[in-house]
Amino acid sequence: MKYKKRQFYIENVSAERIARKFGTPTYVYSYDKIKNNIYNFKKNFKSINPLICFSVKSNSNLNILSIVNKFGLGADVVSKGELISALKAKIKPEKIVFSGVGKTIDELKFAINKKILLINVESENEIIEIEKIAKKNKKKINIGVRLNPNTDAKTLKKISTGKKENKFGLTEKKFLELLYKYKKSKFINIICLSVHIGSQIMSHIPYKNMLNVVNRIIQKSKFKFKYIDLGGGMGIQYENNSNKLNYAKYNKLIKSFLKKNNSKIIFEPGRSIVGNAGYLISKIIYIKKTNSKNFVILDSAMNDLIRPALYGAKHRIVPSKLNKAKILKKHEFVGPICETTDKFLNVANYQKINQKDIIVICDVGAYGMVLSSNYNLRPKPAEILVNNISTKIITKRQKLINII
Repeated sequence: MKYKKRQFYIENVSAERIARKFGTPTYVYSYDKIKNNIYNFKKNFKSINPLICFSVKSNSNLNILSIVNKFGLGADVVSKGELISALKAKIKPEKIVFSGVGKTIDELKFAINKKILLINVESENEIIEIEKIAKKNKKKINIGVRLNPNTDAKTLKKISTGKKENKFGLTEKKFLELLYKYKKSKFINIICLSVHIGSQIMSHIPYKNMLNVVNRIIQKSKFKFKYIDLGGGMGIQYENNSNKLNYAKYNKLIKSFLKKNNSKIIFEPGRSIVGNAGYLISKIIYIKKTNSKNFVILDSAMNDLIRPALYGAKHRIVPSKLNKAKILKKHEFVGPICETTDKFLNVANYQKINQKDIIVICDVGAYGMVLSSNYNLRPKPAEILVNNISTKIITKRQKLINII
């Protein structure tokens, strides 16, 4: 993200040019940023040589998945559709992990048939169903068992996954019980302990607490796990001057953990790979002035980007063209949908903007387009990939005729 001659650029293409060529609202991704994020992630954890499985739920576009595969990542999937997409993007089955609390029988059969690395189970009922399928097919299936470590990730309440009140994973008691019960099964091969405590984590401390719990339970179980799946959850900087997760400290914690536990680490990053590589290009429809603030009404809405309405998330909104005129008044950026929650950001002061100006909502590469909908019967936006000076449509703009 940069300004050149006071114009906003994504790599070497201006937001203004993208808006003229492809219309608005439009999701735009930077190839170079995704590549650099992958290199940076690998570099920071090189000493532990993890298997990195990209979290497909963060961005399931086939072109994005193909980039992820090109740079050597596997995939973490949570549905049959995501698994099909990962395989279509040529991600190798032996680098795919299937997670999620409610996999259907059809999904389990499909995953087993595709010979993926492992299925992370979250209940005994799921193990029972996998065992039935394995027995019928005379196979031994690799699984991981997900532990709920009751660890507070200190993140947004709605994206916490590792506390005892969350639906994910098994309690320590149940986890140990299932290890002992199925360790000699002819059809189940428990090769992984899986854990995930939440998303948008900005401190290494929750991970430290999580690793302490995992280490204690491994010692207690006396069980040898081939893999330890630590999930993902690494946060990105949505706001200027916010904290930044210290990968070096997290890596050091894991190295210490591995001295006691000889296992291969699996990571499931999503946001940290694609989050800050995505932008939503929008146009100002109207500016409605009131005594207390200006409502800046965009052609993007909560159906295009629901994170602010769903989580109270904040995304920086920047003008496509800089000017020196400051308006000392509160600006509230909102969408046109008939919901009070259809708003993006409040800004105390903003530069002078006008009707039909182009603005850019930043850091929407993860949990942006994947959470879009047709609410208010609005077509979904286009998706564009930028690579240096080239632009490529990776999802066509939806047309009303396709949804009505």
